[in-house]
Amino acid sequence: MDTQSIVTYKSAFDAIMHEIMADDGSQMEVWYARELQQVCGYARWENFQVAINRAKDSCNSQNISIDDHFRDVTKTIPMPKGAQKEIKDVLLTRYACYLIAQNGDPKKEEIAFAQSYFAVQTRRAELIAERLQLQQRLEKREELRAS
Repeated sequence: MDTQSIVTYKSAFDAIMHEIMADDGSQMEVWYARELQQVCGYARWENFQVAINRAKDSCNSQNISIDDHFRDVTKTIPMPKGAQKEIKDVLLTRYACYLIAQNGDPKKEEIAFAQSYFAVQTRRAELIAERLQLQQRLEKREELRAS
């Protein structure tokens, strides 16, 4: 994979990432499956659903709640002549995207990139969480020391 392809794929994956408010009030990165489908090089939704279902099976086999990572949603899309149509979509966490990439068609260059992209994104989030925990520990130590 050449440098230009890497830059193009990274931009495409970054562009479809959305930030929403999580239940605990923090910001959370999510992706919509239909947008991810296009970026991963799948022309047909039915084919991409195979990768989604495998990812769900993988999640389930690890005793991880599927509902925490794969949320069924309905989106409204514009149709010709001003009409609108509701379609089913899936709201995905970073982990869900990682599992989909791992279970996607390995012959697709986009899937190969997605595998490393979501692995790096997951590691980055882990490092940030570790840093926050360390900062909280240090603050608690200071409070204890001061008292």
